[in-house]
Amino acid sequence: MNSLKKLKMPEMQPYEYAIIRLVPRVEREEFLNVGIILYSKDQKFLGVRIRLDESRTRAFAPDLDLEEVRSYLKTWEWICEGNPKGGPIATLDLPGRFRWLTAVRSTIIQPSRLHPGMCLDPERTLEELFQKYV
Repeated sequence: MNSLKKLKMPEMQPYEYAIIRLVPRVEREEFLNVGIILYSKDQKFLGVRIRLDESRTRAFAPDLDLEEVRSYLKTWEWICEGNPKGGPIATLDLPGRFRWLTAVRSTIIQPSRLHPGMCLDPERTLEELFQKYV
């Protein structure tokens, strides 16, 4: 009898993600992709990647206050991390923070609609989506 235990292959797990958009003039609905947020309930993962391309943003919206935008994006990171600097929303559980961040809004930082997927490694998937869309 073989004493080796059967090796169990990792299984793909569901996740949801949204693209984070900079919408300088909400009434025009034009945007730049500036980040990705990804949540996997089964893997207890919530992560965000953000990059504000200053030259591209200046060309798109020359009068936009980039420091203000950076502060908004930093707050997204804090909330995602559960950092108290993100305020009361940062104290919610992972699903609560994700749902709050991805709720439809009419602000200059907006999430896309949610997209589903399956993955083994949510951190790697987050990076792949970030490279692809941002």
